[in-house]
Amino acid sequence: MRSRKFLKAEQAALVWDAPGLVAGVDEAGRGPLAGPVVAAAVILDDKRPIRGLADSKTLTPLQRERLNDQILAKALCCSVAQASVEEIDTHNILQATMLAMRRAVEGLRLKPAKVLVDGNRLPTLDVLAEAIVKGDARIKAISAASILAKVHRDRLCEQLHVEFPLYGFAGHKGYGTPEHLEALLRHGACVHHRRSFSPVAAALARTLGPAAVPDEAALQMPGLIATVETVHLELRPES
Repeated sequence: MRSRKFLKAEQAALVWDAPGLVAGVDEAGRGPLAGPVVAAAVILDDKRPIRGLADSKTLTPLQRERLNDQILAKALCCSVAQASVEEIDTHNILQATMLAMRRAVEGLRLKPAKVLVDGNRLPTLDVLAEAIVKGDARIKAISAASILAKVHRDRLCEQLHVEFPLYGFAGHKGYGTPEHLEALLRHGACVHHRRSFSPVAAALARTLGPAAVPDEAALQMPGLIATVETVHLELRPES
């Protein structure tokens, strides 16, 4: 009779080695003071490899743009989704990130058998999933997702810059750089700033008084949750 330990090991192999499509998932924009958090999910095509895939943070903007185009052209399917500033302020940045990741996976045209997520946390999914620390540097599908998410969010920040040029979003992409903090000090927060983040809350308190800063109870109000659009990318093989 097989030992209990052996049976457990055999079961684990059967579950975690499930055959089928594998999707990589990553996010961009957890740390910035403004804008949504963006997540992407990618199922690569083994027959159409993409050279140069790596953690998006190690690539130049030009490299990311070129790889972004290749991923969209060669992957079996991709999905980019986001969670809004309102959802970040309502649920906190971690939960909003998990929400964006779930939306990205659910937006895939093809359903994966397994999902590999960068980091040490998993969103709630209806498919097998595994969290991989530094997965964006180790797993090509996660690297591809990190590139799509980063490029998409950078483009959103460029749009924010056109709308609110005083803050310099095109340069710092919403991060708390000295330039950004100085703009907050001078102009206060705009509608795209995350009010639950302390530098933004401090700017609101200075410009509008403490009453303008939402308290913890207010941030839990269901009415603050906004509808967020998911971007579905339908990809067709080249003829």
